[in-house]
Amino acid sequence: MSEISAAWLARRLKKEGEKVVAYFSTLTDEQWQTEVYTEGETWTIRNVLAHFVTSERGLLILFERIRQGGPGAADDFSIDRYNASQQQKTRSLTAQELLEQYIVVRGNAVEWVSGLSEEELVIEGRHPFLGQVQLVEMIKMLYLHNQIHFRDFRKLVE
Repeated sequence: MSEISAAWLARRLKKEGEKVVAYFSTLTDEQWQTEVYTEGETWTIRNVLAHFVTSERGLLILFERIRQGGPGAADDFSIDRYNASQQQKTRSLTAQELLEQYIVVRGNAVEWVSGLSEEELVIEGRHPFLGQVQLVEMIKMLYLHNQIHFRDFRKLVE
């Protein structure tokens, strides 16, 4: 069994999500356009928030499929291709609309994780980045993923 409970993970996701929302809520229109990543496709802070929304939404679907006994991500799944397609789908959304979607998506994640049993946390499946791991590791990556990106752009606007 995992040493980390679903309740602990849910609290961690909630707290990290609140920090992200608080930070994004203070950005000016100019700051939203700050370039964060320039390798390949250029991503602004707005693009990173779109990435938070779409990746978490997709991962929650994947996690539920794994919980129900599915294998997880396909062997040929391309994170880069997925991210590019999701950026295209969210192009027309404003930063405020993305922030509202993030609040909903993160709320859904907290609720879903809160409902997991200890036995479900150790179900294994294939994560698109981590490979074959337990759900507990996938869930931890939800908040670590955001923290990594957050660290990358936070220093650019301070």
